[in-house]
Amino acid sequence: MSASSSHNLIIPGEALDFYLSQGYYRMHQDLFTCRFLPIDGGFYTVHWLRLVLGEVAYGPEQRRLLRLNERFSVTLRRFQLTDELEELYAAYRASINFDAPPTVESFLLAGATHNVFTTGVVEVRDGARLVAAGIFDSGARSLAGIMNFYHPDYRKHSLGKYLMLLKIEHARRQQHLYYYPGYIAYDFPKFDYKLFPCLAATQVFDACRNRWEYYSREVVIRQSSELLADWQDEDFAGPDQS
Repeated sequence: MSASSSHNLIIPGEALDFYLSQGYYRMHQDLFTCRFLPIDGGFYTVHWLRLVLGEVAYGPEQRRLLRLNERFSVTLRRFQLTDELEELYAAYRASINFDAPPTVESFLLAGATHNVFTTGVVEVRDGARLVAAGIFDSGARSLAGIMNFYHPDYRKHSLGKYLMLLKIEHARRQQHLYYYPGYIAYDFPKFDYKLFPCLAATQVFDACRNRWEYYSREVVIRQSSELLADWQDEDFAGPDQS
């Protein structure tokens, strides 16, 4: 599913809040949602996440990471595509072992000259050197984390997770209610880093009942089973003959 954008549209913050709350997310200049993910011959159920910002409390791992990276300088600005961002992303992409879009531009804009989202970027620097960047979209009362990438020279600093914490702190300063980090896939742990900031404040979207539930593995197992059963029921029913 997608909610397509028109040429001159700026999506209002309240509208983005609503779509995020319904399990939609950004893809290029559209909003989409999905329930299933085929990867490497496997078939996985998708579970969209959000954090209730008023309930976020950091534990020892999160506090340690903040201390580890406190020597870096952090700035936030309105997103503008630059050669510096593309060069950093190219270094990051060359170091990873999974599929990723070829450029920042292809991920966010895909050839569009007009950005329909209210997009910002948090930049992390070691001196003058840009070492990490996190791109996000802002709604009226929510923030969606869209991209995180960093230079492989700084892998030991866990900058992807650090960028999530920086986005959460920015959202809390803006008095937002929710931070949306994307989705996990049941029984596919590569996406589980999105659970890092605060498990107790994390909710998972129940697409069958159109509601949010607090995360637990048992909740995700139940949702996964129901999604698969619902898909099989639709498949067996076949096309409507009326």
